[in-house]
Amino acid sequence: MGSLLIENAHIIDPSQNLELQTGSILIEDGIISYCGAASEAPAAGSAECYDAGGKVVCPGLIDIHVHLREPGMEEEETIATGSAAAVAGGFTSICCMPNTTPTLDSEALMHFIRRESKKIGKAEIFPVGAITAGRKGEELSEMDSMIKGGAVAFSDDGTAVANSNVLKQAMTYAKMLGKPIMEHCEEPSLSAGGIMNEGYVSTSLGLKGIPAEAEEIIVSRDILLAKLTGVALHLQHISTRGAIKIIRDAKAEGIALTAEVCPHHLTLTEEELRSFNPVFKVAPPLRSQEDVDACIAALADGTLDCIASDHAPHLAEEKEVELANAPCGLIGLETTIGVLLTELVHSGKLPLIRMLEALTCIPAKIIDIDRGSLQKGSIGNVTVIDLEKKWVVDAENFASKSSNCPWNGRELTGRAVCTIVKGEIVYRID
Repeated sequence: MGSLLIENAHIIDPSQNLELQTGSILIEDGIISYCGAASEAPAAGSAECYDAGGKVVCPGLIDIHVHLREPGMEEEETIATGSAAAVAGGFTSICCMPNTTPTLDSEALMHFIRRESKKIGKAEIFPVGAITAGRKGEELSEMDSMIKGGAVAFSDDGTAVANSNVLKQAMTYAKMLGKPIMEHCEEPSLSAGGIMNEGYVSTSLGLKGIPAEAEEIIVSRDILLAKLTGVALHLQHISTRGAIKIIRDAKAEGIALTAEVCPHHLTLTEEELRSFNPVFKVAPPLRSQEDVDACIAALADGTLDCIASDHAPHLAEEKEVELANAPCGLIGLETTIGVLLTELVHSGKLPLIRMLEALTCIPAKIIDIDRGSLQKGSIGNVTVIDLEKKWVVDAENFASKSSNCPWNGRELTGRAVCTIVKGEIVYRID
């Protein structure tokens, strides 16, 4: 490893509550050795120099909810293409979900993910192991051995753990092992067969709806079990104002709890389904404008802790079918920054430093990894963002293997222009 000096940087590091209009960062052998005022920066010497040109330079972005599809569904995405999509979107670290074929529920598969990640040399990939064997919701997986293989958390994402006793046992073990439980918040009997949010729009379109209560029931149950067991509970892709109220009340009570929200639940509503375009079919579904507004407010005030893309690739032929038969999910790694800046930051709905906090130090804390900071001695993961760069989304030319992107064709303002992992530039555009 060599050295990299980043100059003319508008440094924003939420982990230190630090903002410098003009600063420098030196990374030596993959570790940050200096982050501060340009006037006090060490001489470049033999270091490679990167001129940030006044653009925002922040800790490498972290996405703790990504579907890479490998092993088993490599036609939709692979570890290599997903990692390439991550760094193209400014993400230096991502967590991959276990709903693959076979399920990520063994130490060997944890090692496989970590090994492939290192071999590819782009984004760092931290595997999330399944809560139950095969994600069947019946027997607990081998949590301890998966941690030895590199698992940072446990989830049956794609489905909630329906059996409350099984989940209680899982939480008890996860607490002992010091790892969080990440829960997909949809009560399965209420969400089964649903296509979109239940309400006036679903009724007018004649489509089976998924009520907000499907989310709120699981959120309530899981919080009660977290209170009982003391586990660190992380609630995935929160989308309803009712769930937000439950979370806010639980946090006020002091229950160990974090929650994420996705860009699409912050910017898109159920009205998109009037087009009958399956690209807008997601789980949980796009909700009402009132729910979107509640999600934005809850993200701004910290009730919702972090932002995660829930990047879910699908083949074109899978999505280009009748809405009822299409799978849920959209891709988001390469659009998250542009969508958030365009729709929330530039519009004044969310401060830039709060957006970056929700994508750096907070997700790092949730999964307990030493990332998300520009402090001296930190891993040299850095993202450079051009806040004003205008670009048109062209999903067909994404690094991702899939193109099921709801923002395709949209002009966005703001984009990651350089991604640095352990001091190496792994993505760059001018």
